Amino acid sequence: MYGLKGMAAYAYHARVLGFENEEIDAFMQKALVATLDDKLTADDLVALVMDTGKYGVEVMALLDKANTSTYGAPEVTKVKLGVGNNPGILVSGHDLKDLEELLKQTEGTGVDVYTHGEMLPAHYYPAFKKYSHFAGNYGSSWWQQDKDFASFNGPVLMTTNCLIPPKDTYKDRVYTTGVVGYPGLKHLPERKDGQAKDFSEIIAHAQKCAPPQEIETGEIVGGFAHNTVLSLADKVIAAVKAGQIRKFVVMAGCDGRMKSREYYTEFAKKLPQDTVILTAGCAKYRYNKLDLGDIGGIPRVLDAGQCNDSYSLAVIALKLKEAFGLQDVNELPIVYNIAWYEQKAVIVLLALLYLGVKNIHLGPTLPAFLSPHVAAVLVEKFGIGGITNVDDDLQALIG
Repeated sequence: MYGLKGMAAYAYHARVLGFENEEIDAFMQKALVATLDDKLTADDLVALVMDTGKYGVEVMALLDKANTSTYGAPEVTKVKLGVGNNPGILVSGHDLKDLEELLKQTEGTGVDVYTHGEMLPAHYYPAFKKYSHFAGNYGSSWWQQDKDFASFNGPVLMTTNCLIPPKDTYKDRVYTTGVVGYPGLKHLPERKDGQAKDFSEIIAHAQKCAPPQEIETGEIVGGFAHNTVLSLADKVIAAVKAGQIRKFVVMAGCDGRMKSREYYTEFAKKLPQDTVILTAGCAKYRYNKLDLGDIGGIPRVLDAGQCNDSYSLAVIALKLKEAFGLQDVNELPIVYNIAWYEQKAVIVLLALLYLGVKNIHLGPTLPAFLSPHVAAVLVEKFGIGGITNVDDDLQALIG
């Protein structure tokens, strides 16, 4: 069920851009029906979960195609963290089409547009680079939005999930659209008759606001989706063969407010200098502003994009398997230490299991919906494990 919810979210994002797959839709219906069938055995259900992983790969491939066909393949990009002197609109969530329409409608209005949270990777797409008022990224992960939204001063557009209950101090500046809503917030209506959404109200609101308060300076480098990394494949393979890169560490997934998630910052800091982090999703905010350096010009944090861009990490692994002439993806110098939080993380996990990836570590805790029996099956069949502490896990994963 969690996997299906994540799959539905990704299918929705693809559909917004005009990309659909009837087989994925049919599978979701079949799987929902199966949850009501009491005759299914444990083996039947495990097979169904693996099928969910299979269609998880397909739905992420569909969304990747939708995004890159519409906005171009992500490029290595330096994203500004500071602010300008104009008032701004802060866009959070995941919906690229909402962002595109807002950028078009804010041209020439004196209003800058900034990304927040999972919208950061929008800066990597070529189509958005033509907008001179697309000013940069503001703030951090979703759970810090109460601080980020308060200091931003201007209105905020929430395009999808990850909205936390807004505080009264900025509640009148938060607008919702699409699938997200909250009592007392202004909701901008859907598109009608193929026309763009009307963002005139939030733009007029922004023009009356003070510019954002600067909370940091500098820049973040990202845009390492599969096209980019595979264009560097010769360089990457040479670095591995020369012993410059010992391991790639996949640290994709979700961020959260619990103190236990500081583990991922400490883990990144303590990783040996001959390791490279592959990431996607909002988990990256735990370490993407650290100065971890590079290896022969290859940054030690390679950000593929939003959580759905975990697909890029899978494509990279499969292509490297071919390039190294290996039979099994698990023979690659890649380890997995993934932070999970919600449904999209579950469909990413199931997709990796379907692709044959084993010995994935999940944290900061294993999902509470896993019964002891189901957890035992995952450990036995796939080597799924939890995390313990940074030093022991570094020893276990890196050696």
